[in-house]
Amino acid sequence: MQNLTGKVALVSGGSRDIGRQVTLALAAAGANVCFNYFDSPEDATATQALADQLGAGRTVSAQGDMTKAADVAEVVKVCTEAFGDKIDILVNVVGGLVGRKTMEEMDEAFWDFVVGVNLKPVFLLTKAVLPYMGKGGSIVNFASQAARDGGGPGALAYATGKGGVLTMTRGLAKELGPKGIRVNAVSPGMIATAFHDTFTKPEVREKVAGMTPLRREGEAKEVADLVTYLASDASSFITGTSMEINGGTYFV
Repeated sequence: MQNLTGKVALVSGGSRDIGRQVTLALAAAGANVCFNYFDSPEDATATQALADQLGAGRTVSAQGDMTKAADVAEVVKVCTEAFGDKIDILVNVVGGLVGRKTMEEMDEAFWDFVVGVNLKPVFLLTKAVLPYMGKGGSIVNFASQAARDGGGPGALAYATGKGGVLTMTRGLAKELGPKGIRVNAVSPGMIATAFHDTFTKPEVREKVAGMTPLRREGEAKEVADLVTYLASDASSFITGTSMEINGGTYFV
């Protein structure tokens, strides 16, 4: 386990699925964690209860829509009021497929929303957190295997948004490297979450898992362990990269 004692982390979308596991993993490693949620107070309460059982780093939750600058500012305020005027780790989890639509099926509003919900929070949160992040800071963005291979049927807008996250990660790594801040991304493949419960047919999941060299879906905790590594000093010479976590279904 990595040691993040004394570190302060902010996790967007940190109340459920992969985000919850990231919150718990960082707290278990000793970090004080401020996690954000949008429309799931029950999930936030459950995540808080699980974190409290760890007895390691403290956690606080903050509600907000991470596509809105005012909400982002309020979340950062909650975090700094709880843990002081420093944020060492930012994990940008917020994003989602929203729905599967082909180019012919989608309209401008759908395109703008899906690309925006996957890309804009990374911009807004990074900009808001940087005044509190100094040398040794780490930003971990969530891309997707879809950003590499274009995604499955109807995932064009989602894949495009996540492709933007990859590009932003590289650009930020160059911009922030001289300040001693590292920026990386993780690109999950088929991970067993509510995301695929909602958007992927069971037969498709079974087929993808069967094509994976490891013959299974990934677990949210496995992604969280990778995020914790990238957030820690154990990865101190890694920046500007995206680490694939897909069981071998796609190689860079």
